Amino acid sequence: MKSTQYSEKVLDHFRNPRNVGTLEGENVAVGRVGNPVCGDLMEFYIKVKDDTIEDIKFKTFGCGSAIATASMITELAKGKTIEEALKITRQDVADELDGLPPIKMHCSNLAADALKDAIHNYKTKQKPKGEVPEEAKECKEGIAGVDKFIDRGVYFTVDDPTTLKDKRTMVLDRGEQSINLALELTKHTSRVVFVTPTKDISASPDLKTKLKQSDIKVLYESKILEITGVSEVEKVRIHDLNEDEEYELFIDALIIL
Repeated sequence: MKSTQYSEKVLDHFRNPRNVGTLEGENVAVGRVGNPVCGDLMEFYIKVKDDTIEDIKFKTFGCGSAIATASMITELAKGKTIEEALKITRQDVADELDGLPPIKMHCSNLAADALKDAIHNYKTKQKPKGEVPEEAKECKEGIAGVDKFIDRGVYFTVDDPTTLKDKRTMVLDRGEQSINLALELTKHTSRVVFVTPTKDISASPDLKTKLKQSDIKVLYESKILEITGVSEVEKVRIHDLNEDEEYELFIDALIIL
């Protein structure tokens, strides 16, 4: 899309994005939204003090509009109370940028949703470390093809990780034990995908950091619907819960602890 279709403010925030980065420490929450496979991905980090957003950062993998809208929304939210920040709409973001092409309005929605998700996660009490989310506990149910491919690509235990060397391996979120296994598998294959139906991983801060710093691809808000193949596992059908879309991925192994 030609730059002439964007306002000068959009171009400025795209070329010189504000508040790019991450935050760590107490009173920091993270919001994540987007399509993890083919769409924009956005992460917002907020640091709250006395019910006010003291600091805010973002990271995004997306187009120029996604960068510009995320940059603008950090400026709009910084210094506001969390309740005031919750009232920021995608139209507010677009108006502050002097407009967006209609086809790019979804980017402002993505930024607003990421901020709201971060606020929601801040307001929600942290679950006990290592607790398996209820959504994850139910993930095994409803996966078509599990029984057909047991020990032919579907595994409930992995005694020898070297058997998965260089294989496209998908690990289902079943709590910290599954994260530890996924991290162990990176020693034997560079193609590890971790699937969780939740917006954030329920694990200790240390384990979350290790996962974040690894080469593991995490599919948030995703559910496995079906496993297919001829004699062995070849593909899985995924439901993107955030976008309410379905897509297929080629894999060699699926691990459900």
